Amino acid sequence: MTPAILALDAGTSNAKAVLCEVGTGAVMARAGVPLALQVLGPREVEQDAEHILSGLLAAAREACAAAAGCEVVAIALTNQRESVVAWERSTGRPLGPMLSWQDSRTSAELESWDPDARARVKQITGLTLDAMYSAPKMRWLLDQLPGSRSAGSDVVVGTLESWLIARLTGEAITESGNASRTLLMSLSAGDWDDELLNAFDIPRGSLPPVRPSNASFGVVQSEWGAPLAGVPIVAVLADSHAALFAHSTGAEGIAKATLGTGTSVMVALPGLDTPREGIDVTVAWWLDHPTYALEGNIVSTGQAIDWVANLLDPAAARPGGIVVAELAATVDDSSGVTFVPAFTGLGAPHWDRGATALVSGMTAGSKAAHLARAALESVGHQVADVVEAMVQNGSADVAELRVDGGGSSSDLLLQVHADVVGMPVVRVREPELSAIGAARLASVVLGSDPGPAVGDTVVDPGWTPERRAHERRIWQREVARARMRIEEI
Repeated sequence: MTPAILALDAGTSNAKAVLCEVGTGAVMARAGVPLALQVLGPREVEQDAEHILSGLLAAAREACAAAAGCEVVAIALTNQRESVVAWERSTGRPLGPMLSWQDSRTSAELESWDPDARARVKQITGLTLDAMYSAPKMRWLLDQLPGSRSAGSDVVVGTLESWLIARLTGEAITESGNASRTLLMSLSAGDWDDELLNAFDIPRGSLPPVRPSNASFGVVQSEWGAPLAGVPIVAVLADSHAALFAHSTGAEGIAKATLGTGTSVMVALPGLDTPREGIDVTVAWWLDHPTYALEGNIVSTGQAIDWVANLLDPAAARPGGIVVAELAATVDDSSGVTFVPAFTGLGAPHWDRGATALVSGMTAGSKAAHLARAALESVGHQVADVVEAMVQNGSADVAELRVDGGGSSSDLLLQVHADVVGMPVVRVREPELSAIGAARLASVVLGSDPGPAVGDTVVDPGWTPERRAHERRIWQREVARARMRIEEI
């Protein structure tokens, strides 16, 4: 029997399972199950945690059935970040919906925090105070559950991976990289911070303990059956962190952009850096010691492309990315059309939840293809905003951008990134790179390292510096318009 690692990826759109051979990292089988997302209002986005778990189990069984002759010796887990579940400690039963990382129902409440309090949060956690992160969602869920803050309460609240671990093994544990995304963990201490727990009114006893990324996360209980029962969970990484681990174990100068529903741009740091305006510092992973990273989170990229696809061809049976890419390829540029997809405001480096989406520059000669092209360019411009902020504040020296995720399959979007960001772009075509990164860490725990993922395409910028500067000025003007601060440009 060939020893294998079962990597489980609890994403936003899909639950995936990837079987990787121990040592070589070779993919032996893979499977996926689509997941539903409930958008209840402009700021309310929820998912069913039990549906995510059942999807992971179904994908795991399908992948293992397709790989005859393999023996699952370890499980690696990766997950969407910042999403929050409240559950009964005694049963593991969710006590309501999971609030998605996209949910921003708490944004109005956070606006009341004064500048000193915001600065204090950033100093301790490395994060910008924003409704995307977990703590405001945790407080909201606890507020819906009378008695949840009382001594001896059976209520636990945590990020998605902690609930999955609790359901599978019976013990609630949260991984340090995920914990660093909550607004509750001290970056330097690697544990929950009492000052922040008090500020958000979250009892320490309601939270799972924080453990390193390569800790022993328990053994899957027998009730779950084959192929998971009796197998230890040896590695846990948040999805964006896992993608960075797959690209590199912390090499400086290599930034990665994971193009999904939203986009995470991340680059490893040589040590704990002072948080800078607009860009956050996070724990990438914690092994014998922490590896920190700069990160900029973009709220809407794949979501924006899907929105444009549905607008232009609502009856299309093909994925939105294909619809938009094919239309965009029929024109050379956007012909002056600009699309700022601030559907729930803007993330890094602007962090303006009051911004509104806009399409500008339309004329009587504008075509559907120009809007499609503008949608692709909006992804590149948002990534460029983050990369430029990382470099300009002196925290990072970015020489190469690596791209992964669903959007990276588009050759045109790859070229757009090289043009707009103004540096070489390397694509890693592996569609399940987060799962591959988690499996790679599991291999390291088991005593071998298959090495980083290898890029299959390198694209150089095609725009002249003058054209890039011109296009960037237009984008920045329209972002200011979306923020209703046009006088600042």
